[in-house]
Amino acid sequence: MKLHELQPAAGAKKTRNRVGRGIGSGNGKTSGRGHKGQNARSGGGVRPGFEGGQNPLIRRLPKRGFVNFTRKEFAIVNLDELNRFAAGTEVTPELLLESGIVKNPKDGIKILGNGEVSASLTVKANKFSQSAVEKIQAAGGKTEVI
Repeated sequence: MKLHELQPAAGAKKTRNRVGRGIGSGNGKTSGRGHKGQNARSGGGVRPGFEGGQNPLIRRLPKRGFVNFTRKEFAIVNLDELNRFAAGTEVTPELLLESGIVKNPKDGIKILGNGEVSASLTVKANKFSQSAVEKIQAAGGKTEVI
């Protein structure tokens, strides 16, 4: 196979529908929008969730409880996941992102005490559980809240 012989897979490229190009095209004059009305106008149509003036579903359903909009959500890392680092390593949020342990740091990283840590590490994170701090220090490591 040569470069000039390359072609996209069959059906992968579809020509776009050019509206308003004469009667014979099947989409001439009104361009498939019909005659008049809200959806025939430019910028016409309704927003998502609009039910034509009927009380929308989101307003009809009961609302309960309290949603704290200032809530902070932390990315969670368990101790057994830190065993992949060599002894003496300084584990930072950047290193956790790089190594793929954390994919989305959210509002910070919290280290939980699930599992055991074998190497002595210096761990820097936004939050630690009490058991995580105890286990890291028992292994000869240090914790640092950033």
